[in-house]
Amino acid sequence: MRRFLKFLHTMGAIGLMGAMASLLVMLGFMPPTSSLAAYAAMRGAMGAIATWIFFPSLGLTLIAGLLAIGLNRGFHNAGWAWLKAATGILVFESGFVGILGPMQQEASQSAGALAGKVDPATLAQSLGPERNTLWVMLAIATINVVLGIWRPRLMRRSA
Repeated sequence: MRRFLKFLHTMGAIGLMGAMASLLVMLGFMPPTSSLAAYAAMRGAMGAIATWIFFPSLGLTLIAGLLAIGLNRGFHNAGWAWLKAATGILVFESGFVGILGPMQQEASQSAGALAGKVDPATLAQSLGPERNTLWVMLAIATINVVLGIWRPRLMRRSA
């Protein structure tokens, strides 16, 4: 079970970090809103990546990691494992609020603008915050990988 959870956790982390890197690249090549069809297509693709790769990978990584901590007694007092759990929960929340929600909303709004139902001037408001959130989350995910590989001796206080 330990190896299976480690496998799931690793696969989730690969998908999560790959999705974040892909979204950052796509943000870098974002067409202007004046090219509405190209902008809507790019935002639709980003919304799909956020929905079908980023979010499931995020959930898989968090659930497998928490189950691994719960089922492996050696992790119960390992400070590095609890630090990973805490930062993982923060990444999960930030993923909802800063990535998944805004990307799905922008994909929907850009499709609406293309159909003439939404004013195109309301688009591209969240590009900067999305980019910043992705960079911060990618950095935290990288730190979590480092913690999982090197497992520094951080001790958890007993209650």
